[in-house]
Amino acid sequence: MVISPKAVVVFSGKRKSGKDFIANLLQEKFSAELCAILRLSGPLKSQYAKENGLDLQRLLDSSEYKESYREDMIQWGEKKRNENSEYFCVLATSGTDSDKEIWLISDARRKTDIEYFLKYYHQKTLTVRIEATTAARKERGFVFKKGVDDVESECGLDSFSDWNHIINNNGDRETLEHELIPLINDIKKLQGLQLP
Repeated sequence: MVISPKAVVVFSGKRKSGKDFIANLLQEKFSAELCAILRLSGPLKSQYAKENGLDLQRLLDSSEYKESYREDMIQWGEKKRNENSEYFCVLATSGTDSDKEIWLISDARRKTDIEYFLKYYHQKTLTVRIEATTAARKERGFVFKKGVDDVESECGLDSFSDWNHIINNNGDRETLEHELIPLINDIKKLQGLQLP
């Protein structure tokens, strides 16, 4: 039996904009029992590591190890997506956490990613763009890299404009918490919860 989530929140944003940070924050608010963070890059990295004999745990963190393979991993992922645009979305949503009530897709990068969730979970999907200034991203360790920051995996959703929410995450926790309130309320509505 396939269990369908009540809410699917699809995040997009540039590297170091804080997508994972915000997904973790929301998971804390809704609880890990109800809420799963599903990463499209997780199955990508898992398959890439398997095919290339690499350390998956080190590819999943934000280390130099991951950065040294990023460009090749992007090209490998593009090849897989060209063969089947839904490949990584299907893998990400068929894992052990797919039975949770709320899915937080922390790393949508292409229009085909958003199209997948709108196609299969249309009435349940919220699209969210995380914005951060270049200065804020640099404080988090961002350094522009040709072949990474100027390709589709980073720029594929720059022209997408049909966001349900745009969240500014420039490092002020109080401002961020305030910006998240409308998104949290929309998730609660999808869950069928009464708002205060």
